[in-house]
Order: sequence, then structure tokens, then C-alpha cells
Amino acid sequence: QVQLVESGGGLAQPGGSLRLSCAASGFTFSMYAMSWARQAPGKGFEWVSGIYSDGSGTDYSDSVKGRFTISRDNAKNTLYLQMNSLKPEDTALYFCGKGTWSRYVTLDGMDYWGNGTLVTVSS
Repeated sequence: QVQLVESGGGLAQPGGSLRLSCAASGFTFSMYAMSWARQAPGKGFEWVSGIYSDGSGTDYSDSVKGRFTISRDNAKNTLYLQMNSLKPEDTALYFCGKGTWSRYVTLDGMDYWGNGTLVTVSS
């Protein structure tokens, strides 16, 4: 059974940083692209970032480009999202997603999602 467990969320000040982690199990992690998405209060489900199965390619939404960095450690079956220069608009529940193949990183390319970790950016 596929399991995705996010962690690392919490409270940060504007301009601060947080590092999210996603522990994956129940599938061969190194064979699949992975993504992060988020849902802010009163907003829809927004794709944030994706990474190829081997980490060779990454992509970001315009709203986080230059501030967030997605990475993965296939030896640890773990996905990461380094979040820098945080803004109040980044406040959301952040979800880790599993892709359907090695290079399809978009929202519709995900077939499983975790339960999320809450990020709150406030002064």
C-alpha cells in the first residue's frame, strides 16, 4: 500500500524558512516522479513543484520559483521541499504526491497524495 507521510510544517515568520519532508513507502520510490501541492484557506488545490524519478529534472509554479527547492533522496525514500523567503501567501496545507511514471510531475500526473503538513507564515 502506498504511504506518503509529510512532516516539517509549522509556524514561520515572513522571510523565514522551513524544510518539508515526505517519507514514502509501499512502492519503488526511485522509479517515480514526485510532486508537492498545497491548499490555502479558501483556495483550490495548487501544484507547487515536481521532480523526476532520478532528480535530474525539476519544475516549479511561478508563485514559488526562486524561493522553493524540491529535492529527493532515493536511498532514504524521502522527498523534500526547502522553502525560503516565505510569504504569508505560502500559508497552506502542503501535500506530497506520487507520480504515475518517472517524468510526469504535473498535478494530473499524480495518483497518490499524503495527508499534508500545515505551514503557517505569519508575523
